[in-house]
Amino acid sequence: MLANYGYRDGAGEFFITIDTGACDGCGLCVPACPGGVLEVGEDEHDPLRDEPVATVREEQRRRLQYACGGCKGARERPPLPCVAVCPRDAIRHSW
Repeated sequence: MLANYGYRDGAGEFFITIDTGACDGCGLCVPACPGGVLEVGEDEHDPLRDEPVATVREEQRRRLQYACGGCKGARERPPLPCVAVCPRDAIRHSW
């Protein structure tokens, strides 16, 4: 299942998508994110799932444009830290 966290406003769409079917809850993305956007916890989109998954922290969901801004500056940037560290390729950014 794809879990989308974020928002759309006049400046664009700012979503982080986590493939909860691929995510194994390893937590490598949490310390890799300098903005403190991610956490590992209960899968709110699948209440029957027992295993934890990566999610976007509730208080960051309406701030992604700014919280992720430090990693998104240059056009020729390296892969985003949270995306690069994920061994299951479960994290995507929409912008």
